Amino acid sequence: MDYANMSAKEIRELIRKNECIKPTAGMARGFTQANLVVLNKKLAFDFLLFCQRNPKPCPVLDVTEPGSAVPEIVAKGADLRTDIPKYRIYKYGELVEETLDIKKYWNDEMVGFLLGCSFTFEFPLISNGIPVRHIEEKCNVPMYKTNIQCIKAGKFQGPMVVSMRPMPEKDIVRAVQVTSRFPSVHGAPVQIGNPEHIGIKDINKPDFGDSVTIKEGEVPVFWACGVTPQAVAMEVKPEIMITHAPGHMFITDIREEQFGVL
Repeated sequence: MDYANMSAKEIRELIRKNECIKPTAGMARGFTQANLVVLNKKLAFDFLLFCQRNPKPCPVLDVTEPGSAVPEIVAKGADLRTDIPKYRIYKYGELVEETLDIKKYWNDEMVGFLLGCSFTFEFPLISNGIPVRHIEEKCNVPMYKTNIQCIKAGKFQGPMVVSMRPMPEKDIVRAVQVTSRFPSVHGAPVQIGNPEHIGIKDINKPDFGDSVTIKEGEVPVFWACGVTPQAVAMEVKPEIMITHAPGHMFITDIREEQFGVL
């Protein structure tokens, strides 16, 4: 299927029917994608404060009412329980399951958070002639835990996760300019080159996602990543936290330019 030229709603309908179970990079050209975090409402304020203090890895796009799975701001009529290709269930900080829907876990105490995703600015990068390797290689973006510690809020603390896209050195300035226009989906890079400086020991062994080819003369460029809450869950160990599986995002009805700075 030509996922790139389908609407967000069309793709969500396929996902809901389990007819599209794959990473969403490159899908629904022009529509903003989002990371998911679901928590019990007793932890929702602390997590919202954590996001406010750490807007680079956790830019909030929408928050649901307790018990509601409908993101009223970014995709009215969608269902956070079914409209993501794959979910992860964490209990007391341990990943216990990957599943295609979370209906059995949802209850009236649940609050859903949608956080901006860097997949949103990939089409603008491509439009500027900048390669996006994981789209070229039809795999998931590589993601890494770093030694950059997020600012603590309540119970929530832990390391920032970053995503990586290699590119020729000549493209880096333009990539910074393009992605800086999208602060609601992680904005400008947090590190250019020197992965060891942020605690990445082996660039070919990501903590999440897939390894991609880094060609001769290319530089790895790192952006803050919405998988950060999954690393935080491993530190904080809440009774339950539900997230998207890395790379399997929620596609909103909001066009990318609505979150961009023109």
